Amino acid sequence: MHVLGKNQTVWGVLVSWRLLHPIRRTFLCRLTRGSQHPDHAALLSLVPIYIVTHASQLPKDFLVPSPRRQLVIGFDCEGVDLCRNGSLCIMQLAFPDAIYLVDAIQGGEKLMKACKPALESSYITKVIHDCKRDSEALHFQFGIKLHNVVDSQIAYSLIEDQQGRRRSPDDYISFVGLLADPRYCGISYLEKKEVRILLKQDPKFWTYRPLTELMVRAAADDVRFLPYIYYKMMEELNDYSLWKLAVRGALYCRCFCVIDNEYADWPTLPNIPENLMVNGKVPENEILSVLEIPQGKMGCVIGKKGASILSIKQSCKAEILIGGAKGPSDKVFIIGPVKEVRKAEAILRGRI
Repeated sequence: MHVLGKNQTVWGVLVSWRLLHPIRRTFLCRLTRGSQHPDHAALLSLVPIYIVTHASQLPKDFLVPSPRRQLVIGFDCEGVDLCRNGSLCIMQLAFPDAIYLVDAIQGGEKLMKACKPALESSYITKVIHDCKRDSEALHFQFGIKLHNVVDSQIAYSLIEDQQGRRRSPDDYISFVGLLADPRYCGISYLEKKEVRILLKQDPKFWTYRPLTELMVRAAADDVRFLPYIYYKMMEELNDYSLWKLAVRGALYCRCFCVIDNEYADWPTLPNIPENLMVNGKVPENEILSVLEIPQGKMGCVIGKKGASILSIKQSCKAEILIGGAKGPSDKVFIIGPVKEVRKAEAILRGRI
């Protein structure tokens, strides 16, 4: 480790091939139609990891988004109890030639505010696995409305649906499971389990400075493969699924960011593409509904060992989310086609 410029630390990437094992090198295969993944060189080589405490250490193309230089980056956040009331400590950005760990503790609000245009820009695609809590933390802690995400958890579910695979309502792919899938990476992320154990032992794990080598590796590994997975998934998704991916990503971003103006100050949702309007048939719009649950009634919604909420999920083709321990504890969030969302609302109201 050595210092470069103003408080900028660069780490040689020791993790790419040694700590994520056993490696299925076939995940670096040539993409269909003769194209090559833009991050191909970065995946094959050891890319540097920069610890960022000042905005000047970030790429200009990121800080000043432009339609002439659109980007696709891996994205994630780490923190203590990551939600509106927690503490966002690190924001990870994976570029083709480097990974940047934005230190929200050392850089503070000034650094995070400098990242706001990029995080809200439609010119920068942020590839993330399950964006809901990250978006909530960014919104309530820094006033950032996360926009233009591709959520790999949503994309995975849409690909499974396309291929006719049945799954239970709560069958969401974990990031470790996604990396293990041979269609995308085919690698075993053993270090993730180690970090989870450490987090249980000490929830303040991500607050300590200076960052340890383990912290740097773990943070970087949560984003380094996301751009590659993005390009692999884009090849599998049909036009209808791509539209649903964009809409659901936008709805996931605002899901737990509950405010009184019904998200009026958030970007508009993607319109239905004309090529999906065939013979006068238009796909049903997808919406987010937030249902207030009276005090003391959440138990009726959830039921014994979750039996009630599971039966509701099985009755509707909509996602039903509960804030749980992180909150909000008095609301149920429903995402899906309008008719299915209304159906879920009616069933839920009948339980309370």
